[in-house]
Amino acid sequence: MTTATAAQPATQPAARSPFRRGLRRFLQNKLALFGVVTIVLFLLFCFLGPILHPTDQVHTDLKSTMLPPGTPGHPLGTDDVGYDVLGRLMIGGQVSILIGLAAGILATVIGTLWGAIAGYVGGTVDAVMMRIVDAGIAIPATFLLLILSAIMRPSVPLMIVVIGLVSWLVPARLVRAESISLKSREYVLAIRAMGGTHGRAVVKHIVPNTVGTIVVNATFQVADAILLVAYVSFLGMGLQKPATDWGAMLTGGMTYTYAGAWWLIFPAGLCIVLTVCAFNSIGDGLRDFFDVKGRDR
Repeated sequence: MTTATAAQPATQPAARSPFRRGLRRFLQNKLALFGVVTIVLFLLFCFLGPILHPTDQVHTDLKSTMLPPGTPGHPLGTDDVGYDVLGRLMIGGQVSILIGLAAGILATVIGTLWGAIAGYVGGTVDAVMMRIVDAGIAIPATFLLLILSAIMRPSVPLMIVVIGLVSWLVPARLVRAESISLKSREYVLAIRAMGGTHGRAVVKHIVPNTVGTIVVNATFQVADAILLVAYVSFLGMGLQKPATDWGAMLTGGMTYTYAGAWWLIFPAGLCIVLTVCAFNSIGDGLRDFFDVKGRDR
């Protein structure tokens, strides 16, 4: 009886950790897996592709303009000034992804700190800080980007800072809502009772316990930043040649659309759509991963 009783717990399956349960839910999300694979492929394409397919994206070649796809040495043809479209797609992808990632991270950091402080402190401070957020949301981000692009010469660092500074409003609202519910938890009250500062409570407890919301929203911020870059560049206010991004490639190709030069717009447009959809799919998968109430399927 003793031996059987002692052996019984060993035959029961071990309970999975929250990480394993979340990972299982993430892996069951086919769109999330598609997003991860797509982003990895795009990173390889944009950052390793130029090594395998080196092209000159600085000097024009007017003898090789508007070559169709399949031309020897130019798998996707050339544009109106002789740039290789495949090589330009890689270079433009580097800029779009770099700006998207950096601006998304910057917006997430600013929004997280702003929302955490507003929700934790509450009262007049919260009211003033959130009215600033409401006022910022009321102004279209694309409108601000166009004005700043007209005033200053667009560059990669400038676009990262500007897009980050106009995109932090949504994560601020999300984190603020989480902070309001977290500040009354026992562990937050305990640190205050032991003499801990407000800053320590925010950094050590409020922000770490909103990591699920932060990470999920960060993926959407990256996708939105890539779209904002494409919007501004498509309207002709983005980076100037020889620098480029996918939105600028669309702008340059629109002139020759009716001439049948589909290769100037279709590849860049497809890259934008796939990249944005991939980041959004990863965000949906991460929502399942951090869903502590989710059931194993």
